[in-house]
Amino acid sequence: MNRILFKLGEVSDSGCAVLTDERAAHIRHVLQPAPGDTVRVGLLNGPCGVGEVVSVDDTSVELACRFDAAPPPVPPVDLLLAMPRPKVMKRLWAPLASLGLGRIIITNAARVERNYFDTHWLDEETYRPLLIEGLEQSGDTRLPQVTVCRRLKPFVEDALDTLFPDSRRLICHPRDAHPLGSIGLADAPRILLAIGPEGGWSDYEVDLFARYGFDCVSLGWRTLRSDVACIALIANVQSRMDVQGK
Repeated sequence: MNRILFKLGEVSDSGCAVLTDERAAHIRHVLQPAPGDTVRVGLLNGPCGVGEVVSVDDTSVELACRFDAAPPPVPPVDLLLAMPRPKVMKRLWAPLASLGLGRIIITNAARVERNYFDTHWLDEETYRPLLIEGLEQSGDTRLPQVTVCRRLKPFVEDALDTLFPDSRRLICHPRDAHPLGSIGLADAPRILLAIGPEGGWSDYEVDLFARYGFDCVSLGWRTLRSDVACIALIANVQSRMDVQGK
């Protein structure tokens, strides 16, 4: 953990927090602070801060926390992801949160197996701890907003413009694609990335996205797995937004 995150109600009005769970074990065995030392802390979906170690024993850690005035900004990239295999989705949750996303939309597609949506890895009580794990790794506090959408076409036609009115929209697909490095991103307030299943988007789906303002982009000729494509594309877009925005 590179930041200890607290849920609502775990820190008193005076800033006192007492931990007895795996966070306390991490502080004791990994960070190994002495009383008076500080650790990085944060409130989930709230501000970052520091926690001064008041006491450490075999079962608990007491911290005196001080927080910044405002939470970190919402990450400027959103992800529309065709549901991958459940075991791939399991291992994607934490990295997606680590990279930083405002929204994650999990959707169906022609080449997605329908039984993928039966997995418990789409249940909030299952994936939320993995998202928090990713935030603790990266040092952020902002949980992505997650929506599971079993029907792609109605979502694109009815919800897309409401949820992403000002986003630059990019679909990752090799057909008539521009190299991602050739796309200007500096003026876009937000980016929406649509990443398909390992079998790719269908021609109908590509045409549907095109009608709603998506440009086709590609990282090259190699065919990537869903998890590799997600991490590579998000990191690439975020890096280029940072550089072009300077």
